[in-house]
Amino acid sequence: MMLVLAVFIGGLIGAPARYLVDAFVKQRAGTELPWGTLAVNIIGSAVLGLLMGIASRDALPGVVLSLVGTGFCGALTTFSTFSTDTYKLLTGGSTGKALVNVAMNLVLGLAAVFLFYLLGRTIAG
Repeated sequence: MMLVLAVFIGGLIGAPARYLVDAFVKQRAGTELPWGTLAVNIIGSAVLGLLMGIASRDALPGVVLSLVGTGFCGALTTFSTFSTDTYKLLTGGSTGKALVNVAMNLVLGLAAVFLFYLLGRTIAG
């Protein structure tokens, strides 16, 4: 039950964080591409990579993984919005932008996980 509560609390923080980051980024970067969705996905990938790196050294309690990894990152990141944003670009005649969106989310998300995983392992010793 404690882990479920941790996920719930993490989600309570992650969902409004997603909304606020998305709105902030859209206001500054515009809406030509779904920059806000990209931002939350990269941030979430970096945070989860960091947690996984620390956890790989057995230096992180399971409740923290549930709170931050499943709860916060799960609510912050969004595969469904990424998919629908890409669909809208494709069906709106912006195939090039759709491909750029897919490439940026995948490449930058994976790069964030990789780099922050290494950082987490380094931090945890």
